[in-house]
Amino acid sequence: MERRSFIKKTSMATLGVASMGHLYGTSSSYLGANNTINIGVIGAGDRGGGLTSIINSIEGINVIGLCDVLPFRLEKAMAKSNSKPKGYDNYYRLLENKDIDAVIISTPFHSHSKIAIDALDAGKHVYCEKTLAKGYDGIKALTIKAENSNRIFQTGHQYHSSRLYTHVVDLIKNGKVGKISAFECQWNRHGNWRRSVPDPKFEKAINWRMYREFSGGLLAELCSHQIDFANWVLDETPEKVMGVGGIDYWKDGRETYDNIHLIYSYESGVKATFTCLTSNAKDGYQIKVIGDKGTIIIDTKHAWFYPEGKRENRIIEDVDGVSGATSQWDAEKGMRINVEHLDPSKQALLDFRTAIYNNRKPASNIITGAKSAICVQMGLDAMYNDEIVVWNNKILK
Repeated sequence: MERRSFIKKTSMATLGVASMGHLYGTSSSYLGANNTINIGVIGAGDRGGGLTSIINSIEGINVIGLCDVLPFRLEKAMAKSNSKPKGYDNYYRLLENKDIDAVIISTPFHSHSKIAIDALDAGKHVYCEKTLAKGYDGIKALTIKAENSNRIFQTGHQYHSSRLYTHVVDLIKNGKVGKISAFECQWNRHGNWRRSVPDPKFEKAINWRMYREFSGGLLAELCSHQIDFANWVLDETPEKVMGVGGIDYWKDGRETYDNIHLIYSYESGVKATFTCLTSNAKDGYQIKVIGDKGTIIIDTKHAWFYPEGKRENRIIEDVDGVSGATSQWDAEKGMRINVEHLDPSKQALLDFRTAIYNNRKPASNIITGAKSAICVQMGLDAMYNDEIVVWNNKILK
């Protein structure tokens, strides 16, 4: 396909359409020289460029290839790398490079499944950004391919790698909040969520999050992290979901909702609510895990434990078992949980490196990613079709 036609069709971030399976055999390359993992980044927008910058500070990983069909975006991302990567405007050509051991896929949501399958067929390890895949068929096809591959596959739910989140999950599973009754999750922002567009012909390529053909909107791009967390804590997937949303504030031609409100119901009786607004940013990102012994509140960097019961003179013993607890009492949130941890995106990349070195399945893997992706699609169906959607056991065997 000629590049001009590709841009005209606005599905640019797929970066190609033909199957890779017949083009490439399994690469004999496992690691680059000196045990260096050579990375190719497919999709060089905000996320791909951001991860490229982080990789600069990680020993043993080099970005040697970057791919995007928008030249100005590709050039910007290449300038962020200190390893002088080669630029590509077609991901097929990047996958042909035998020196590339692994790829990061940070293209629009709708293209993940196809590109990831092609990358596995080309013998590459894969770090695929969340949400894993769009639609049940895409989720199932990618899961089957990854489960039958001998390559490492990591889903980019970076909070699943966070050592703070890991510690909080351990606390909860060891009974810190008691019997869980609910999760209350939100990710609120105040802004139209748009990127500037240098030319109208690039509108859908740059603002793909606004269009249902390419995007799962706020649910896929934001709330999916918190859905992944709830599934992780409970070791369950939800039985059913109901939800509503709308385009009620930003009347600008978008197709995906500017506010969403969903309830996921689990077999254990736990109900998990997820809210995302773009017209009010109070409390921003927050997860509340509510149990009969207390509540844990967690944001992107910090966590607190608030015990149940009347406690007028709270002391350290009130949070026995909370690692590194101090007297940092917050009247609304409780006692601070102090855990040293890295930026979650950097930790996720370090975990990807370790998984490749040790040939070990990552914590955020194809199955955890697929479960969250199914939950996202259930929520989209519930909102768009105004129905209660139940879990489909036929997608994951």
